[in-house]
Amino acid sequence: MTASLDALLERARALAARAAPRAVLGIVGAPGAGKSTLAAWLAARLGPTAVVVPMDGFHLANRQLAEQGLGDRKGAPDTFDAAGYVAMLQRIRRGDHVYAPTFERAIEEPVAGAIRVGGARLVITEGNYLLLDEGPWAGLRGLLDECWYLDVPESLRLARLLGRHEAFGRSPQEARSWAQEVDGRNAVLVERSRVRADLHVRLDPDAT
Repeated sequence: MTASLDALLERARALAARAAPRAVLGIVGAPGAGKSTLAAWLAARLGPTAVVVPMDGFHLANRQLAEQGLGDRKGAPDTFDAAGYVAMLQRIRRGDHVYAPTFERAIEEPVAGAIRVGGARLVITEGNYLLLDEGPWAGLRGLLDECWYLDVPESLRLARLLGRHEAFGRSPQEARSWAQEVDGRNAVLVERSRVRADLHVRLDPDAT
């Protein structure tokens, strides 16, 4: 469905109002879909009642990726601590006071304890693999009160990825190779999982 940002905001607000002690909203989509932008937009307008906890905080550190020979496929499902992510969401659902990790693109590393999940009624978590049904990822879907699949035109998604990779130091050729090969493989996995979403959303491209 095509949805306005205002409609999504009202849906998120209603979710926060009816859940106790907390609701967890998942936003999923392929790399470059605009997940983090939408999550941040919602949280900014919901105020203290909402907080964003990204899946990317559970990236394995670059040191671990190098030791395990995974550096050339960073972002694939097995380059995350999926079990740790599931365990954190379980604590969030219980209403625990949690300090969650984030991911800093400037250094391409996760940063522990960066996000305080205190009295928020709505936790918005976003990432590629929230709907995967294999390995530790399979435990995620049951922890989400709702999960929205964010869809964008392929040309826009690719353009965003190229811009992101170049902004963080890759040459245009390196950026295109990574976006098409590494991100491309991951996008196929995400696309296959979309049937498990509660809502399929296509926004105006300028919105995300």
